Amino acid sequence: MKLALTSLAVLGACAALAACTPPVPDTGAADYAQFCASCHGAGGKGDGPAARGLRPPATDLTLLARDNGGSFPRLRVMNRIDGYTMGMSDSSMPQFGQELREGPTVLFDAGDGVPTPTPARLVALTEHLERLQQ
Repeated sequence: MKLALTSLAVLGACAALAACTPPVPDTGAADYAQFCASCHGAGGKGDGPAARGLRPPATDLTLLARDNGGSFPRLRVMNRIDGYTMGMSDSSMPQFGQELREGPTVLFDAGDGVPTPTPARLVALTEHLERLQQ
């Protein structure tokens, strides 16, 4: 009973915090154009002007969900953009975590049921990439 009441109190606090969070403008498309399009192309196909000669080639971002069993890998994408997974592959992709941390945070649930304060611009960019899926 005490655990249930504590859980309800925590959920209530999260809901109250979410209600107080100001709306954040969708910067996903603008940040994509600034940080990603030169390599990944305007449509995310990996055919941007800076992609020529990249080894390995720039990823076709429109196929992320398909290549993940039909489910868009939000947390993996966010970690990659942020730079959290750098050094774990031979990719030449730069990290953009520092740039995307500027501004407000939003509560983001990566699928584990735990809303976590996350840079709003990182969430918006991830949502933009999810909209590009074929």
